[in-house]
This record gives sequence, C-alpha cells and structure tokens, in this order.
Amino acid sequence: MRVIAGEFRSRRLKTLPGWHVRPTPDRLREALFNVLAPRIEGCTFLDAYAGTGAVGIEALSRGAARAIFVEKHAPALRILRENLRVLGLESRAQVVRGEASRALGRLRADIVFLDPPYREQDEYRRALQALARATIALVVVQHPTKLSLEETYGPLRRTRTLRQGDNVVSFFELG
Repeated sequence: MRVIAGEFRSRRLKTLPGWHVRPTPDRLREALFNVLAPRIEGCTFLDAYAGTGAVGIEALSRGAARAIFVEKHAPALRILRENLRVLGLESRAQVVRGEASRALGRLRADIVFLDPPYREQDEYRRALQALARATIALVVVQHPTKLSLEETYGPLRRTRTLRQGDNVVSFFELG
C-alpha cells in the first residue's frame, strides 16, 4: 500500500495481514481523490473505520489541514499511529479509539469517509444516521456492490457514485 499523490507520493504505508482490515485499493483511492480534489485543500477530513489510515493519510498528503481517524481494532491502531509517526503527521492528526458510529455525532469535519467492515452492514445505516444529525457537508461511503444504500439519510442526499470491481463509492451531500 502506498500514498498515491501529493506531499507523500509513493511513500509506502504499513498494513495488517489478514482480513480484519480491508484497505481501499490504490485505483479506487485515486479515483476518489480525483473527485474530491477541489474540496481537499485546507479541509478537516474524517476517516471513520480508518484501519491503517491510508485514506486519511492520502487526504493529508493532498493538502487537508487536519485528519481525524476513528478505529476500534487495537492492532490497526498501532499500525495507524506508526504510519502517522513515520510520515511526521502526528501534529495534523487526531486518532480516536472506539466505535465510529458512536463517535461520529460528536466529531466535526468538512468531509467524512466511511468504510465499515463489509460484514457489518447495519453499521452503514447507524453511521449515516449519526452523520445526518451532525450536518456534515460531504459524506463519502465505500461499500460492496451487493449493498444497496438509501438515496437519503435525513438531509444527506446521494449525489454521485463511483463503481470499481466489487466496490462502490457513494457521495452524500446536504440537500
């Protein structure tokens, strides 16, 4: 796994072996950030279900002012903190240990990226409902093609989708 572009372009990130953490593929991350490019500079980016932090680190590399990482899995947290330390990003990052769907209502960001474990399908609904009450301007959700998300969650309305292989990225904005 590597950083695709920006300040830390081509830098390798540590990952965890096994299936507990499912990193966002490089090609999908590149497509995602091509869409997000006009909104990244100076923003606060929240990477929920962060795993090893690849998506939030990509946002920082491309000019986000801050990133908030939410993760509950202790081994992933260790790797996430190590990736931030090696890149010198600790001062621009906040790491929150815990359940993302519970933390989302109290954290503030300009852009939120959600990538819950695919096997925990109820987590998508819980997280999107929490964010609908938090009035986040843009919520981006990575999910399997087999999972159908609603078109709206409170004031959040789906405005775009990207499909790549077995992955879909859905963009929700305040309507």
